[in-house]
Amino acid sequence: MIKKGATYLLMLLSVLSMSSCGIKASLNDRPNLSSYNINIPERTVINDSTFSIGNNFLLKNRFGLWEMYVEGDPLELGLISGSLSRELVLKQERVFMEKIYDLVPSQGRRNFLRKFLSWYNRKMYLHIKEEFKAEIYGISRFSSSEYNELATPYLRSLYLHGAHDIGHALQDLMLVGCSSFAVWGEKTPDGNLLIGRNFDFYAGDEFAEEKIIAFVNPSEGHNFMSVSWGGMIGVVSGMNDQGLTVTINAGKSKIPLVAKTPISIVTREILQYAATIEEAVAIAKEREVFVSEAIFIGSAKDGRAALIEMSPTDFGVYEVTNSEQLICSNHFQSDVFKNDRRNIKQIEESHSKYRFTRMEELLAEDEKISPTEAVAILRNKKGVNDTILGFGNEKALNQLLAHHGIVFQPEDLRVWISSNPYQLGEFVSYDLNEVFKDREGNPAKESMAILPLTIAKDPFVDTPAFKNYEDYRILERLVENAIERDNDLLPFTLLALQQKNPDYWKAYYLTGKYYNEKGYYAAALRAFETANKKVIPTLPDKQEIERNIYKLKRKLNR
Repeated sequence: MIKKGATYLLMLLSVLSMSSCGIKASLNDRPNLSSYNINIPERTVINDSTFSIGNNFLLKNRFGLWEMYVEGDPLELGLISGSLSRELVLKQERVFMEKIYDLVPSQGRRNFLRKFLSWYNRKMYLHIKEEFKAEIYGISRFSSSEYNELATPYLRSLYLHGAHDIGHALQDLMLVGCSSFAVWGEKTPDGNLLIGRNFDFYAGDEFAEEKIIAFVNPSEGHNFMSVSWGGMIGVVSGMNDQGLTVTINAGKSKIPLVAKTPISIVTREILQYAATIEEAVAIAKEREVFVSEAIFIGSAKDGRAALIEMSPTDFGVYEVTNSEQLICSNHFQSDVFKNDRRNIKQIEESHSKYRFTRMEELLAEDEKISPTEAVAILRNKKGVNDTILGFGNEKALNQLLAHHGIVFQPEDLRVWISSNPYQLGEFVSYDLNEVFKDREGNPAKESMAILPLTIAKDPFVDTPAFKNYEDYRILERLVENAIERDNDLLPFTLLALQQKNPDYWKAYYLTGKYYNEKGYYAAALRAFETANKKVIPTLPDKQEIERNIYKLKRKLNR
């Protein structure tokens, strides 16, 4: 699906005039660094998983999560985090670039892609504040020169901050299917705000291997934490020392024709400079985005949560009344988008409304929601009314592909972050009061996690069912590749695909698609009919299967 989206976008834009107007200025733009400290000490290597530079440090904890603390002005933040995490920056860039090279394998097309990127991102630099460009520039000093044929390290780093936005638009084509909720008042044991969310952004297994929990002490604004990865300064999930939290949920977008402000940069600015919902809204109103996105805001000072809903043309704020819970999946809820045709289509055709209903159902099952209950909700693999969906179904809150799950207690400045695999590993707890206390001259040499508050891993990871699911994912990629390349498969490969995940619609859909393309029409029909009896996540998927059944029955005179 991603490849189809990328091909479509390249074909669409190839017919557009690649006017040089504005491109040269964007290619030559660099942040003004004259007021910043450019002399950063070399990092100290304590061991192969612990590094420090002055008060700053990077270490890997027992759960496989990297913990990074950085402080300073914007350029210092970029240079220090880039230096500390240079191997992670290089690995993450390689993961992204290899995916691009897989999508665009020929040199000729990559030459076109380079021109397209410079044209498409020609206005991005106008929409990102100088301080964030300086930080990105600092990190880019540790990027590889291997991919300069596409863009220079600084420009690549800038462009990659829009990867979430582009992936979201192409999968709308859905790399993204995030689920979030907040409860407070009578819905929590202490009456305080509690927020849970799954970040279901999938860019390959390797992309999620090296998660960084970044604790940032900027020279201006609020201290904050975010779940990140090498080279990333934007925020997809985070909380600041004022008890303000931000997470992002994709909405329905058309494919954008020009990049503006990446949503993760908008949320970074909110996290660094806002302390209340009102302040967050004021910052978001000043920014132009190029995809539709909901920013889920939790606020300790306000004691509640709200949604900022943004599209390239509209802006809405949604808050609940006479309720002590707020739920968000991937459709908008504010009056501004009530009659938006794309939003209506999203509700009707996608799995967003289904997951919304499932969150309502699970939140109603417990009178009070604690962090442990919140984690259980994020890990839930069944559908509405406990329907069996098959593992990996997009209708599940736990789609078994999440980059991370996270739970916030804003009043206590406490957070829990999942470890691999997906959100099934231990949820590791941190207290921002402790993290940012007495850091001067005290680089950490051991984890800052609060071990007694760790939420245990999901027992599912130790079951044969999970092993079968992991085997299924390997087989799924094998079968998809065979279909795409018209390769032959042994019959037992398709049988194993179904046996490893017997309740999942896609195992039978892929079997039907393979047999149909090979001309085994009776076998294809049986597979599609079985798929049609399973829980299918979207209306377009359902309609495609029914079309195949109809065509095959006519072909077989049934």
